[in-house]
Amino acid sequence: MARKLDADVIVVGGGPTGLMVAGELRLGGASVIVAEELEKPSGQSRALGFTTRALESFDQRGLVERFPGLETSPMGHFGGIPFDYTVLEDANFGARGIPQSQTEAVLEEWAGSLGAVLRRGRKFLALEQDEDGVTVTVATPDGGQEELRGRYLVGADGARSAVRKAAGIDFPGTSGSQVMHLADVVGCGVRPRPHGERLPGGLVQVFPLPGGVERIILTEYDTSLLGAGENPQFAEIAAAWERVTGEDISGGAAQWVSSFTDATRQAAEYQKGRVLLAGDAAHIHLPVGGQGMSAGVQDAVNLGWKLAATVQGWAPEGLLDTYHAERHPVGARLLSNTRAQGQAIFGGDESQALRELYAELIALDEVKKQLAGAVSHIDIRYDIDPDGHPLVGRRLPPRTLDTAGGQVRTPELLHAAQGVLLDLADDAGLRAAVDGWKDRVTTVTGTPPTPETFGGATALLVRPDGYVAWAGSDPAGLSEALHRWFGAADPA
Repeated sequence: MARKLDADVIVVGGGPTGLMVAGELRLGGASVIVAEELEKPSGQSRALGFTTRALESFDQRGLVERFPGLETSPMGHFGGIPFDYTVLEDANFGARGIPQSQTEAVLEEWAGSLGAVLRRGRKFLALEQDEDGVTVTVATPDGGQEELRGRYLVGADGARSAVRKAAGIDFPGTSGSQVMHLADVVGCGVRPRPHGERLPGGLVQVFPLPGGVERIILTEYDTSLLGAGENPQFAEIAAAWERVTGEDISGGAAQWVSSFTDATRQAAEYQKGRVLLAGDAAHIHLPVGGQGMSAGVQDAVNLGWKLAATVQGWAPEGLLDTYHAERHPVGARLLSNTRAQGQAIFGGDESQALRELYAELIALDEVKKQLAGAVSHIDIRYDIDPDGHPLVGRRLPPRTLDTAGGQVRTPELLHAAQGVLLDLADDAGLRAAVDGWKDRVTTVTGTPPTPETFGGATALLVRPDGYVAWAGSDPAGLSEALHRWFGAADPA
């Protein structure tokens, strides 16, 4: 007799990626338990913001207002060379100065309000798959163990993912050659260096944080001086800071210290049987440009609705397979751009020629657009119909429509995480074509600011993750896209 399910999906890891997956699953009607090792939030924040595309992902779920005072920065960099990202429409360097701890708190409250169950103090130990589901064994705070049973398991447990290892998923790539150390310090009295300062002995950065806290980041070109320990002491970092800058910060009080490297690895497969990976469990890289957490959030948004549709029973054949097919190439490109940046940022004199070449290229507008699109992630185009309308496979741009009920922003149409048919030409034939999918697709008739707002398209079918699945005026083509992404029509 098959064991009773504890939830449709078990998520291991309660960071931003795991919590985002949980919220997306609940919006799709799937039950979910999140098993998190920490008994309470650590309060530590490696990430201090997120990219344009992650910000748009939060916007389409109505989460932006939960970040009071959120501001975006037009100025970013590539390989340490600063430039204005708004050279590309809809692009910016993302939301800055938002601690990861704040993002986690927002997502935990949101996912919980939707019915996701977060169980803290649960350390992953083992998994066992069969044809009906996955049984996960976790350690409990009292020193015991418990088993959690779900149809699927999502590993969102970070770079050293125990889920990935237990599932037998390869993690090829390169080991780190450069070590960076960071500390959040009070009372060190250093001047801000948000874009970094290159000195003969290394590279330093200083970011002012709320409450008089300074985040300092340091790398020494001579890696033998500080070593590659995972748990450095502040005294070691202070000594290195003085070697590089000549400044004494040893009198400061460190709230926490950490380190990271430029190790670059990607899971060979994002799904193996009933186990799926997302976020750092699927890809690790140099944390430059706020891309790491942002990529994990986007993994979650791509995966959540597809996995929910699968456990709800309406997913068309092969829908879940598109998670790996779409996100693995995005991850590979992310690793490529961060490696390219790392060679310029952390190299000493031997990399000066590369930095000078970057500076020359970035002076060109077309290069700026290319790089801004890559780092902000707004240039992503999934391979849905490469020969179709230019918007197909791309994210629905945030625009305002005039509707019978008043003006509405396109991200608002995605708050419920359902598909959306945007009828931009009041086409009754297209609206009728969606009748069999009304439980999965909402129809909105509206007028865009100009006929060219959406590249001249008169109708768009948008997936729950905000990506355009079809554009046109032919009901037959719309019906084909509906079957492809939303399964069979409801006979009723």
